[in-house]
Amino acid sequence: MPPVEPMLAASVPEIPAAPGMRYEPKWDGFRTIVFRDGDEVELLSRGGKTMTRYFPEVVAQVREQLPARCVVDGEIVLIHRPEGQTPRLHFELLQQRIHPAASRVRLLAEQTPCDFVAFDLLAIGDESLLAQPYARRRERLEAELATVKPPVHVTPITQDLDTARRWFDEFEGAGLDGLIAKPADLAYVPGKRLMFKIKHARTVDCVVAGFRWHKSGGVVGSLLLGLYDDQGRLHHVGVCASFSMARRRQLLDELAPYRENARDGHPWLEWITAVEAAEAAGQRIPGGLSRWSAGKDLSWEPLRPELVVEVGYDAMEGDRFRHTAQFRRWRPDRTPESCTYAQLDRPLRFDVDEVLARS
Repeated sequence: MPPVEPMLAASVPEIPAAPGMRYEPKWDGFRTIVFRDGDEVELLSRGGKTMTRYFPEVVAQVREQLPARCVVDGEIVLIHRPEGQTPRLHFELLQQRIHPAASRVRLLAEQTPCDFVAFDLLAIGDESLLAQPYARRRERLEAELATVKPPVHVTPITQDLDTARRWFDEFEGAGLDGLIAKPADLAYVPGKRLMFKIKHARTVDCVVAGFRWHKSGGVVGSLLLGLYDDQGRLHHVGVCASFSMARRRQLLDELAPYRENARDGHPWLEWITAVEAAEAAGQRIPGGLSRWSAGKDLSWEPLRPELVVEVGYDAMEGDRFRHTAQFRRWRPDRTPESCTYAQLDRPLRFDVDEVLARS
C-alpha cells in the first residue's frame, strides 16, 4: 500500500449521540501511520513526513508485536512516570524527541521511551481495509493485535454515551485531549474530515502585555498573553491570533494608547538578554529561542500591561496554553492583577495506565 494520508476529524461542540456511534479517547501525541513489511518499518506523521529515525524503540516494538505485513493508524505518546506521582501523558517531553543529532535520539529513546496506541487497521497482508466500515475494521484490529502488550496498545472504545461522557471528564486528568466519535459504517477516507472530535472549552482572563506584527506587516499579528503567579511575576502563557485583516487593523488603533511609554518598567522588556536568566528562575517570557522557533521573527512590541482580555482555550501544557487561544472580548471590568493562574480549571489527575487498561 502506498503512503496514506490519515483520515481527520471535524470539531463539534457536543458529543454526537447518533445510533451506532463509537467513542474513543483522543490521545495527545503524534498521529502516526505505521507501515510494516517484514523488517521494514516506516512511521509517517500526519503530514506525511517520516518519523522513523526519531523513535527507534517504537520501530523495535512494531517489529516484535505487529503483524508481519500491515498498515496501522495510531498515536505515538509519551507517558511520564515521575516517582510518587500519577502517570500521565506529557506532550512537551514528546516534542523533545524530535532532535537532529543521532546520539541525542538514542539517549532520549532510553530516557523517555514512547508507547504506540493503535486505533485503526488499514491493511493486513495483501488486503486493503479502507473500504470496509469502521465497525469491521475495529473487529479486525482487535483480532490482529490481540496479543500486544505495553508499550503497544489498542485504544479503548465504547458505544455507550454515558461512558463516553464520563471518559471525556475523567481522562483529561491523564493528559488526554477529549474524545473521537466514529460512525460504525464509516469507511476510511484519507485526508477527509469524516470523524468527529470533541475537546474541552474554557475561558480565562489574561493580561495583554504586547503584540507581534503580522507577517504581511503594518497590522497586529498576535496578542501576547500573560498570567501572574503567586509571587507577582507575569508569565507569558501564549497568544491569540485568529483575526480577520480588518480586525487586525482595528486592533492596531485600539492598542496605540498602550504603546506609549510601554517600555518603562515593563516586566518583559529585557527578554532578549534575559532569556537564560528567566529560564533559570522558572519565568516564561516571550521570545525565548528554541529549535521550534529557529528562523522565525520573534520581535514584538511591548504594551503597558493594563489591558485585560477574555480568551478561550482547550487545555494547558505545563504553564502555557496547549494551542493558540481564541479572542472572546475585552474585560475593562477586570484589573490586570486579578489575572492569575488561580483562575485556571485544572482537571483532577487520572492514571493513564487505567485508561489503557480499558482496551
